Amino acid sequence: MSENTHESIISNSDSINVAQSDLRKAYANGAFGVLASGLVWLAVSIVAHLVAPQTAVWSLFFGGMLIYPLGLILTKIMGVSAKHSKHNPLGKLIMEGTIFMLMCIPLALLLSLQNPAWFFQGMLLIIGGRYLSFSTLYGLKTYWILGGCLGLVAFGLFFLNAPSAVSALCGAVIELIFSCLLFQSYRKSQN
Repeated sequence: MSENTHESIISNSDSINVAQSDLRKAYANGAFGVLASGLVWLAVSIVAHLVAPQTAVWSLFFGGMLIYPLGLILTKIMGVSAKHSKHNPLGKLIMEGTIFMLMCIPLALLLSLQNPAWFFQGMLLIIGGRYLSFSTLYGLKTYWILGGCLGLVAFGLFFLNAPSAVSALCGAVIELIFSCLLFQSYRKSQN
């Protein structure tokens, strides 16, 4: 490897670190997006328990559309900008990951035709997979753990034949815990 190539790699690494830092600062480590998602999962768990699992499927489908705007509102309420630099090269990866996740949702909807609980377990896998890319976006290994937890729990729930309400509640609890950990980490970095 030539010295110029090595310097270019170091330079690119530095710009990735700057881009990650910009996202961590703009979105408080993503804590409020995870919180918004956890709150939606909690509401869906209640719907699955009190109303019907199939109604809960549609509640998560449509409620999921509220996660991003709710996360932004919560972020701004907490005094964080919720706006990254328009020159941040990782901004495109945010949108690409979102599109990939949206393209996977029909698979989970098809699973719900067999068993409504499978929709929630499938969504836990899809969302867990998306969180793995957040590790690159934010430069935080916490997202690997969050994504891994959601994935492992989804498989466990499937093999235990867990009902829809329990599956949704597990997603809610995991995300609510991790939102607190992410926010605590953000506050620590700001001091």
